[in-house]
Amino acid sequence: MKRYTEFEFSAGLRWTHWLRALAIFVLIVTGFYLAYVFIVPAASDEPVLFLNAKFRMWHEIAGFLLIAVTIFKGYLFIIDRQSYKERIAFMDILNPKVWFQQIKYYLFMGKHPELRGAYNPLQFVAYIGLYAMLILVSLTGLILYVHAYHSGVGGALYDYMRPIEAMMGGLAMVREIHHITMWGIMLFIPVHIYMAIFNSIMGKEGSMDSIISGYRYNKSNKH
Repeated sequence: MKRYTEFEFSAGLRWTHWLRALAIFVLIVTGFYLAYVFIVPAASDEPVLFLNAKFRMWHEIAGFLLIAVTIFKGYLFIIDRQSYKERIAFMDILNPKVWFQQIKYYLFMGKHPELRGAYNPLQFVAYIGLYAMLILVSLTGLILYVHAYHSGVGGALYDYMRPIEAMMGGLAMVREIHHITMWGIMLFIPVHIYMAIFNSIMGKEGSMDSIISGYRYNKSNKH
């Protein structure tokens, strides 16, 4: 059957995807250092080897980048015209037949179902889980931030973060939730990469290419 290309992901969506990936990578590396110091600077008589402060700085920069990207991605999902294909994918979640066909496809027992939007039901639910974790890790990160910086952004958010901190059970529990959520995101990443490769190979629709170029191959005009 003749294939044709279809523009699926806008530039804003693609940029937010890769900026988010970069931010998460930096946060994981720097977060591990802040929790378990694995590099010790060389000995020096001068007080200039503030390695912990440097890792904390990059952790905070990446954290605010992640927050900004998450907010902008939410804006695109709701407002962006090109993101209509993402929004309409919600309709497939309500269709048990599509769920059944999608599971059969992953088990090599059937063909890929005809989808209305950009994501299948399992993908959509997985992304909902990811964004829940991103919001939680950002919120707990801000609570930890306001306890270290009492002016500027930290000072402005302090009175808003303290009640949330109390609802979570205190600062120690906030830090624990922050770490556990990070592990949840880390578990999501290899599954996401594997499934993206799986769909790209099995579907032969260029799904891996689409997050770079924005275009996907299709076999029919049914959408």
